[in-house]
Amino acid sequence: MEKTRKWRWGTKRWIVLGFIILSVIGVNLIKPVQPHIQVAPETITETLFTLPVIGDFKITNTMVAMLLGDIVIIIIAFLVKRGVNKDTLAPKGIAGAFEMLVDSLYNMTESTAGKYAKKVFPWFATIMIIVLFANLIKLLPGFETIGFLHHAEHGYQVQALDGNWYTVINEKAEGEGYIVTPFARALSTDLNFTAALALIAVLMTQVIGVQAQGFRYFGKFLNFSTMFKKPLLGFMDFIVGLLETISELAKVLSFAFRLFGNMFAGMVLMALVGVMVPIFVPSMIMMFELFIGVIQAFVFGLLTMVFMAQATQGHGAEEEHA
Repeated sequence: MEKTRKWRWGTKRWIVLGFIILSVIGVNLIKPVQPHIQVAPETITETLFTLPVIGDFKITNTMVAMLLGDIVIIIIAFLVKRGVNKDTLAPKGIAGAFEMLVDSLYNMTESTAGKYAKKVFPWFATIMIIVLFANLIKLLPGFETIGFLHHAEHGYQVQALDGNWYTVINEKAEGEGYIVTPFARALSTDLNFTAALALIAVLMTQVIGVQAQGFRYFGKFLNFSTMFKKPLLGFMDFIVGLLETISELAKVLSFAFRLFGNMFAGMVLMALVGVMVPIFVPSMIMMFELFIGVIQAFVFGLLTMVFMAQATQGHGAEEEHA
């Protein structure tokens, strides 16, 4: 007779169940403070100086995240440089890992852009690495949780810890309370950063297109070549050119809001889950945020590379004539 296997709880299942029970108990015993969510980045300094066109210049918490990300990238660059030894053929340590990454990215660019890979690859790799570190550095402890206390109408009470350090407790203040303005916030949740990166990517796409095709490149936006020979087809080509222009402008919005929307939604999700189930579930959401951060960086860079590669190719009759 065939024996039926009985389903048994494993050790890992009991651990997961224990964390869920602790989460339920933790929410009822120690109620988390509902975080303050703001779309625009928060300023953490007063006006440092005033510029003629821009106006008052203040340091925001996304600028702090940008500086931290730049420092991390520079440190890794120095480590990679130290790991590259001229006496050995194979780099060691972190240099070997980055050599494998750069080689994979370059092969991908070469298979798409062909002979223009050397022009496209620096933009593709640089944008992807910057967005990657901007997305991942937010997972460091203290991001979006440690900062200055600011007065607010619907704020919370605070409890002294030591010196000038305080913690916010889950008790609404009768009058003016406090909210936390974090020292650092994820750079990709700042629309200024994503829009600037999108403008750079789209602008350099046009530059590479002109370098590859010359001024014929603008023919896909303003196509009058067949207007007088074949009026009907010429008019259709003119309409297609207008659609191409709108499409290029729409890429800026698409680039900027795709990255901003995904990363800001992740920040809000982390805040809400941390309030509702503060012990076990946030660790799973952080793993999901790690995955999303890597995917978004790769997608942003890959789309930049594909658009630049397409800009080097001819269109329609001009391609056949070439």
